[in-house]
Amino acid sequence: MALARTTEPYGGTAAGSHSGTPAAVTTSAATPEPAVVSNTTLSSGSADQLAALTARAAGAPAACLQLVDGNRLRAYGAWGSPACDDATAEIGGIVARTGEALAVPDARTDDRVPDGLLRSQGGAYLGHPVHDRDGTVLGVCCVHDPLPREWTREQSAAVAEAARVATLLIGEQLARHELEQQHRFLDAVLDSLHDGVTACDADGRIVFVNERMRRMWGDRVPVADDNDDPGLLRALRGERIRDEPLSLQGAGRRTRHYLMDAQPIHGANGRVVGAVQAVQDVTRQRRAERFRSCELAVTTALAEAPSIEAAGPRVLEAVVATLDWVHAELWLVEDGTIRAAARWSTPGWPAGIPVPARLEFGQGLAGRAWQVDKPLWIRDVGRPQSLISPDTAQERLHTALAIPVHDGGGPIGVLTVFADAIEDPEDELVALMSGIAAHLGQFVERRRVEDLQRQLVRSKNEYLALVGHELRTPLTSISAYTELLGGADEATLVRDGPRLIRVIERNTTQLRDIINELLELSALDAGHADVRRAPMDLAEVVRDVVDRTRTAIDGAPVEIDADLPRKLILPGDKERLRHIVENLLGTAVRYSPDGGRVGVSLRSSGRTAVLKVSDAATDVPRAEREQIFTGHYRTSRGHDRVLPGSGLGLILSRTVVEKHQGSVELTGGDTGTTVLIRLPMDQF
Repeated sequence: MALARTTEPYGGTAAGSHSGTPAAVTTSAATPEPAVVSNTTLSSGSADQLAALTARAAGAPAACLQLVDGNRLRAYGAWGSPACDDATAEIGGIVARTGEALAVPDARTDDRVPDGLLRSQGGAYLGHPVHDRDGTVLGVCCVHDPLPREWTREQSAAVAEAARVATLLIGEQLARHELEQQHRFLDAVLDSLHDGVTACDADGRIVFVNERMRRMWGDRVPVADDNDDPGLLRALRGERIRDEPLSLQGAGRRTRHYLMDAQPIHGANGRVVGAVQAVQDVTRQRRAERFRSCELAVTTALAEAPSIEAAGPRVLEAVVATLDWVHAELWLVEDGTIRAAARWSTPGWPAGIPVPARLEFGQGLAGRAWQVDKPLWIRDVGRPQSLISPDTAQERLHTALAIPVHDGGGPIGVLTVFADAIEDPEDELVALMSGIAAHLGQFVERRRVEDLQRQLVRSKNEYLALVGHELRTPLTSISAYTELLGGADEATLVRDGPRLIRVIERNTTQLRDIINELLELSALDAGHADVRRAPMDLAEVVRDVVDRTRTAIDGAPVEIDADLPRKLILPGDKERLRHIVENLLGTAVRYSPDGGRVGVSLRSSGRTAVLKVSDAATDVPRAEREQIFTGHYRTSRGHDRVLPGSGLGLILSRTVVEKHQGSVELTGGDTGTTVLIRLPMDQF
């Protein structure tokens, strides 16, 4: 017989189709809705066996077990006549609806039987309701005889007993089904947890591992740091573990951090029947805490250091400790190359990692990061074409990360870190290192601003000193000689007037030169003025200045020796370069002792013009020579020479030369001082 076949609703036909038919065949508000039993509640084999036992006990040729399915009765077990389930479903609805036993000796003559198969074919029917433990009707257990008959008390009792057995079977099956549903629900809940959960029985055998624990550990059980006992075994011994930290080495030798809870599971008699353990991965939280600590350490190191070179070791130490890596380097861009400014290796790490002093643009890891100006993550520096030399890797360093360091104007350095294990790129690490590199760049920019502020203060003081010293001297002379002219009589004016006027004119010219040079220097520094380069003959300019200077010092105890080529063409601002030569030659003459010689030479070296002006200022201290070149300063001999100066000549000369993309160098010893000026001969 086919099972789980859908039959008509309770009562078979519609109400009122026959006198004596039940008033309703479907569930109403006044009638409790019959329980719904899943088709998996009772197996077909056990239902058929129960139907067979019921038929034998009642002495009937057919028996059937029907269960409530919504508003229908569905046959789940039958024995005897194949038509039993179809015929009896019509009248079984009455039993299911009323919840009371029903005995029909002859279906053709019993008004309680609705029109349908049973009433047309006739026969006897005996049915008892199947209840659950709460009294709700779950189905009907019935017997059927195609011939009319009277049912005895013993037969009715046998069917009632079969109904009670069905109740027990269904109750057991429902309990198992409910327990299975609970297990599935619990499994789904545990698998959705962020914690890994493991449970064992009283013998320590693992009976449950949720999905998170499988992903974290596979078949392994985490082990505590302080002993070799897993948390489950400790819990089986009665120990309760709360928030116990674990630090274990995971894949790639990276340390991961966990918090473990574990406790015993007690049975009804109080005995330990198992243990459960929960493990939470807190590596990300611990790393975030260490990142914050690292940023604090870097900020503190930079706040206390006078320079980035001084702060470098402490910064690298904080980075290495935070990342659990082994080596770090700080590189700074300098003179067209990148220089190793600081390095740090974790304590206990083998020393002797060779680090080149400098790298060219694009060379090595630091040079390449400088070139591409973006973070570089190398998974294994030991592989070919990893940018790291084999001597540096030495089969000990593996993963490397390089982060460019920027200030307001662009890349100024590179921060590199190395691990002794192979690791895949992590955005969090790149973000941390980028943040530290930003701190370094801000530190350099802040120091540069502070240096500029100090230079501005120094320049202001130098300008004020110049105004108070250099400007006062000619003004004093002008004022004094003007006063003499104003108070002189006619004879004195005729005799001394021309000489006094010449002194006033000379000091007026000197004052005008000082003001012009001051304005020129200020304009060049502020960017309001610039050099205009055009092809010019520097040899001709130098030769003309030498001739004019020789004329100006005619009769003075100083000689000028010149070694000049016939022609030397380069791109330059002719008038400003002429002014430079005048300043240098005038300074050399002023600082040379009596009987001294001033040397002027000009030559080409490759594509560079080299102008050399030397004096024999043996009586000018070296410290004073440095000061007169780098600032508004003059020595005590600067005022008693035949060529008066402003004190601005050398600083203005350096500014103009640098605007020409050239350089100024001060050399010399006890026998004299030499100023070297190098100017490019190629047009930019």
